[in-house]
Amino acid sequence: MLDVCLLGSGGMMPLPYRWLTSLMVRYNGSSLLIDCGEGTQIALKQKGWSFKPIDVICFTHFHGDHISGLPGLLLTMGNADRREPLTLIGPKGLERVVNALRVIAPELPFELRFLEIQGAQQEFALNGYRLKAFRVNHNVLCYGYTLELDRTGRFDVERAKAQNIPMKFWNRLQKGEILEEDGRTYTPDMVLGPDRKGLKVTYTTDTRPTESIVENAKKSDLFICEGMYGEPDKQAKAVEYKHMTFCEAAQMAKRAQVKELWLTHYSPSLVKPEDYMKQVTDIFPNAKPGKDRKTMELDFEDE
Repeated sequence: MLDVCLLGSGGMMPLPYRWLTSLMVRYNGSSLLIDCGEGTQIALKQKGWSFKPIDVICFTHFHGDHISGLPGLLLTMGNADRREPLTLIGPKGLERVVNALRVIAPELPFELRFLEIQGAQQEFALNGYRLKAFRVNHNVLCYGYTLELDRTGRFDVERAKAQNIPMKFWNRLQKGEILEEDGRTYTPDMVLGPDRKGLKVTYTTDTRPTESIVENAKKSDLFICEGMYGEPDKQAKAVEYKHMTFCEAAQMAKRAQVKELWLTHYSPSLVKPEDYMKQVTDIFPNAKPGKDRKTMELDFEDE
């Protein structure tokens, strides 16, 4: 099961009623944070979730509203006597940018591990899930992220018995191991059926619509996408500053055939996103206005 929480839904500047965009995903005792704008720690406290299990922090890009909360979070982790390494993922220049921010957080009792994204897209295997970064179209180098949790096929007891596979190997084969004994090799495909549907979450912000988003969000269980502007008269502004409107996000959700869309990264001038949702749901019915601390639990489908 994946727990997904949109900690903050604002863009550009934090507001008394809306923190800057940040997302946390919890899985199997670990936590992944995407973006860390000003106010992220407060949003976490308001939600009641802990920063202690955070072992990976990803950044879409290096504008202040997406990374300015990092030094404070690192200091809080250090003051809590964290010792485990922390992995940071982001565009080229990540280590340089973070080290510059660490002028105000110079001493940490834990190691920072930097993974700078190479090229238009890159996949990382972390903590039992796959994380794919893909380039989008903003006025600086910017990436979206897709998290996928795979699910293997069912274990077939009859096939295992028919092939005389020792029972002591069954559990390990089910976990994906390849085993050898007495000159014979045992592989998972000998006992497992076809892969079953897993879980998929896609997050993207600060971008114009791109084919890379549609392609990578395909069939996502949850698609969290920038909707900087809800007002119809803001289209030209969205194009100029390389952001997106509500309707553009809905059109991508429809093309990508996702299950559910949450809008996020609202302009400070957009006080009530719900006022503009009718035009969105006309395009993609299962669209929701994101809001701070909006949460979803995703679990595998029953069969």
